[in-house]
Amino acid sequence: MSSKKQELLKKINDRTALISVVGMGYVGLPLAVEFAEAGFTVLALDVDTRKVELLNKGESYIEDIPTERLKALVDAGKFKATADYQDLKTVDAISICVPTPLRKTKDPDMSYIIRSIDSISAIAHEGLLVVLESTTYPGTTEEIIRPRLEKNGWEVGRDIFIAFSPERIDPGNQVYQVRNTPKVVGGITLDCTEVASTLYSTSVDTVVPVSSPTAAEMVKLLENTFRAVNIGLVNEMALMCDKLKIDVWEVIHAAATKPFGFMPFFPGPGLGGHCIPIDPHYLSWKLKTLNYTARFIELASEINTSMPLYVIDKITDALNDAAKAIRGSRIVVLGVAYKRNVNDVRESPALDVIELLRQKGADIVYHDPHVPQIKLEEGHTMTSCDYSNDLLHDADCVVIITDHDFYNWQDIVNRSRLIVDTRHVAVGLTGDTRVVTL
Repeated sequence: MSSKKQELLKKINDRTALISVVGMGYVGLPLAVEFAEAGFTVLALDVDTRKVELLNKGESYIEDIPTERLKALVDAGKFKATADYQDLKTVDAISICVPTPLRKTKDPDMSYIIRSIDSISAIAHEGLLVVLESTTYPGTTEEIIRPRLEKNGWEVGRDIFIAFSPERIDPGNQVYQVRNTPKVVGGITLDCTEVASTLYSTSVDTVVPVSSPTAAEMVKLLENTFRAVNIGLVNEMALMCDKLKIDVWEVIHAAATKPFGFMPFFPGPGLGGHCIPIDPHYLSWKLKTLNYTARFIELASEINTSMPLYVIDKITDALNDAAKAIRGSRIVVLGVAYKRNVNDVRESPALDVIELLRQKGADIVYHDPHVPQIKLEEGHTMTSCDYSNDLLHDADCVVIITDHDFYNWQDIVNRSRLIVDTRHVAVGLTGDTRVVTL
């Protein structure tokens, strides 16, 4: 055992290690809070000075982290935020949780990771553990993280430790959070895996070591590709059932009674969030460099990204049956977050639906109790309107995109004239309102 490894393990075990988490978003902030609650002193970093200012006041902007929980850690001196990488000179471990978006060409945008690791390399020291958590293509840790830290002449696994541990944050999930969601860890060497596993075991109930960072990177992509492909399958099933005049929801619920060999997925207006619409494309891109086409991923993406257009067709037909055109019709969209009970609109299909309706000349407004404002194409912004009886009553069509718990679906059915329900929450409720579903 190297002296640096032994020293770092001791610091972790007695909670004297100084931990840093880079990127204070939906992934980084919950992880940093969990480390602080485990007894570590945490130095959180984000380049957004507004976030840093709020964090140092103990104010949370992430719904999964109540302000009271964060403030208690700030007041206890266990949590502090900074925007300056120079402040990380003395930390013992760094978890990188920065965004990994796609370019418009569906190629990975690695700029956030590269900027972060270059800044870390400038202040790195012997005995440091660096863990990448940002979802990316297989090989990133070896190809981007490792050479930037090795250039200082250190030997990985002896002088410095590098691993990949995919984030598994599910925003809004009240059951599975950082502590009770198993954590996959893959180090470049066995010693790297041991050090990273030891750190995460202080804050996560179950750590799952794998043979390499590349295997750990592939684990995350398999998880989200599995969901993307199955959602694509059930969305296509909805399209087929529509043509056959069959209720796809009835079919799914009946199929789900089989106690083995079937897992229910449900159709919707499209894919959203920071993972499922994006992560499979990292794998697809990587395989293209090896002259292989990931056919399931490409087909699922084609189907899922077409669902907002299918929603528009449903709205068009529903209004047409009511002797109305989209142009000039008052349309109210309920919910713009990508899923229920969160304020995250990244890749939300609601944005596509609203933009398409605007292009067709609809008089469109939206309401979302979690999202006060959204940005559309060409810098256009919209503000959530007041939720009222008149909002529903005056609408030519109410479109349910996100099924927040805030909404009383029976009340919405009672007060609306026409509903297009993409989440199957208003179907079957009593009332004279016409409800159209996918």
